[in-house]
Amino acid sequence: MAVVAHTVDERLARTRPLDRLLVRPELGSLLGALAVFAFFSVVTDQFLSAGGVSTWLDDSATLGIMAVAVALLMVGGEFDLSAGVMTASTGLVTAILATQLNWNVWWALLASLVFALVVGALNGWLVMRTGLPSFIVTLGTFLALQGLNLGVTKLVTGTVQVSGMRSTEGYASAGFVFASTVNVGGATFQVSVLWWLGFTAVATWLLLRTRLGNWIFAVGGAATSARQVGVPVVRTKVLLFMTTAAAAWLVGGINVLRYTSVQANQGIGQEFFYIIAAVIGGCLLTGGFGSAVGAAVGALIFGMTRQGIVFAGWNNDWFMLFLGVMLLAAVLVNNAFRRRAERVRR
Repeated sequence: MAVVAHTVDERLARTRPLDRLLVRPELGSLLGALAVFAFFSVVTDQFLSAGGVSTWLDDSATLGIMAVAVALLMVGGEFDLSAGVMTASTGLVTAILATQLNWNVWWALLASLVFALVVGALNGWLVMRTGLPSFIVTLGTFLALQGLNLGVTKLVTGTVQVSGMRSTEGYASAGFVFASTVNVGGATFQVSVLWWLGFTAVATWLLLRTRLGNWIFAVGGAATSARQVGVPVVRTKVLLFMTTAAAAWLVGGINVLRYTSVQANQGIGQEFFYIIAAVIGGCLLTGGFGSAVGAAVGALIFGMTRQGIVFAGWNNDWFMLFLGVMLLAAVLVNNAFRRRAERVRR
């Protein structure tokens, strides 16, 4: 009687809970966030107060929105160095249309969104059309937008600032949506925190539960192979650049409605913080691996550390030291987690 050997399909093999946990890109950032939270909770009295919590959440919120969008783009294998200056560009478009041309704020916001999406689409199209690294293409966009912001603002207002948003039509309703506050426990919390949480939730669902999410991982990990199996590589990457631009529009709108003015040089240099937060959150610089939740947690670490240092009364220069150490540690940890994930999937 012949004995039939039964083999188990590797797709049906069970993975241990510990292995499933260790392959998550955001694990390192979560552990780092817990360590930072515990440390400043002990060394400062203000950190856990209602006012302290509202301060470091506020500091993290707009950074977190951009870090999540940049993380999606990095998972897709690209960078956008124009993301920081784009927050100023969209804010300036909104402010100039509303204060100088007397547009309703909502129409001005819509126009600035269209502007952002066009620039994002142009970035993506140029990267895919020319084959140049996105680092170079978006560096050019960064310089062009920086000059445009300064030149147009000076031409229109004679200064480097546009102000007067509070007196524009539609400011009250738009301000309620993008820049309102709520009092909890005697502290004031900004609505931008809710935008941050909502944006992170949508990005996580998109990345892990949709076909587009599969495409993002595929084009970031191996674009040529992805194209061969029918993944629309060009469309996916253009959409990712447009997503980053849309997130910059959201942050620009929040800032201009909250502070009722915008500076022409606003946002310059912030693009590196967005990338660092995404890397701390588990994204690899080589693409194909990362997490929206991890990027949000990376931004939270920024906010907790920056404000924790203030609460502790230390010199702010220590923040840059912490940032450098965290970045190096994150790169090492992320590479280790990726190798672990590859072994588990074999």
